Amino acid sequence: MHQQGKGTICVQGGYTPGNGEPRQIPIVQSTTFKYATSEDMGKLFDLEAPGYFYTRLQNPTNDYVAAKIAELEGGTAGMLTSSGQAANFFALFNLASCGDHLVVSSSIYGGTFNLIAVTMKKMGIETTFVSPDCTDEELNAAFRPNTKAVFGETIANPALTVLDIEQFARAAHAHGVPLIVDNTFPTPVNCRPIEWGADIVTHSTTKYMDGHGVAVGGAIVDGGKFDWMAHADKFPGLTTPDDSYHGITYAEKFGMGGAFITKCTAQLMRDFGSIQSPQHAFYLNLGLESLHVRMKRHCENGQAVAEFLQAHPKVSRVSYCGLPGDRYHERALKYLPNGSCGVVSFELTGGREAASAMMKALRLAAIETHVADARTCCLNPASSTHRQMTDEQLAEAGIPAGLIRMSCGLEDKEDLIADLSQALDTI
Repeated sequence: MHQQGKGTICVQGGYTPGNGEPRQIPIVQSTTFKYATSEDMGKLFDLEAPGYFYTRLQNPTNDYVAAKIAELEGGTAGMLTSSGQAANFFALFNLASCGDHLVVSSSIYGGTFNLIAVTMKKMGIETTFVSPDCTDEELNAAFRPNTKAVFGETIANPALTVLDIEQFARAAHAHGVPLIVDNTFPTPVNCRPIEWGADIVTHSTTKYMDGHGVAVGGAIVDGGKFDWMAHADKFPGLTTPDDSYHGITYAEKFGMGGAFITKCTAQLMRDFGSIQSPQHAFYLNLGLESLHVRMKRHCENGQAVAEFLQAHPKVSRVSYCGLPGDRYHERALKYLPNGSCGVVSFELTGGREAASAMMKALRLAAIETHVADARTCCLNPASSTHRQMTDEQLAEAGIPAGLIRMSCGLEDKEDLIADLSQALDTI
């Protein structure tokens, strides 16, 4: 059978209307769904029949969009969440609970670092953070008998380190646990971590997938390749009966392709309720329809801006894996041959003070706590998204205090460079 391209999936994946049905995904703006008998509804509560009974768990609009994202990633099942932060929490907490342990790349988004290092620690889940550039020996040494998952970001926000997915997958699988990869920055248009050994993929759909700054959301995709029953002792939540659902064993009933997402929905979404609204899912789908077109432009603009900054005398360092000579360039050629993203990180010779002055002088680029948008934006992570981290933690994550993260939008690259040039002239 012919394998459809990512562009076709972006436009038409996840939903195929029948004769006389809406061409666009319908917004099912309803909290509840009607059934003829209590027995019919009871089958849904027992997970014995497909269907919908309450939007806190599932909604047709959300499921159409989740199916498209799963298809884009090459996964077997997907679900939407209220935010990327909720997606990462659900993906990890679906496997780890009090008394368990995680291995996590130290170079990740500050909010996710705080979630794992502070909030989940309060829940009794310990974490060992490892450098994304660690050796195999260092990585394997981080595991414990109670380790339940490995986590990293394909392209870290904002340090722009590129994860060696195969290395982390090998280590995870050698210790009988899955690798979870946050693929927000490259999106499945530029990288599909499952093809490189990842087992679960997460997204902040708020970023490039939406692409227009209109809808906060997240997504989780199961690659369907991790054999939970082969490691039954490590994952009792998936491999032993769930008394809250009449003794269903998820790995047995739903198999490798459906167990993880079914448990995540039936337990975590049921109990935490971090749903994405059908309206937001509709907005997200509009963004997905042009994702493959937009990512090319974001990458083109990011490359042009990175090259300009690299040659500027007031810039001391530029991080962008598309630059020859960047420490992650060779790794990017392997995992991201068609481009990475539109985000460029750089430092000025004048440090934090120079960064503040330059950002104030920008005219096109807005200072925002956002990234991966159609409009160019920038910020100083140490004073915003990563301000909860200590200087030592910032240094370990590759985020100096004077670092500027610039997210190149869809404007003309010549205008972005002109804006940067005049702003740099002011310092």
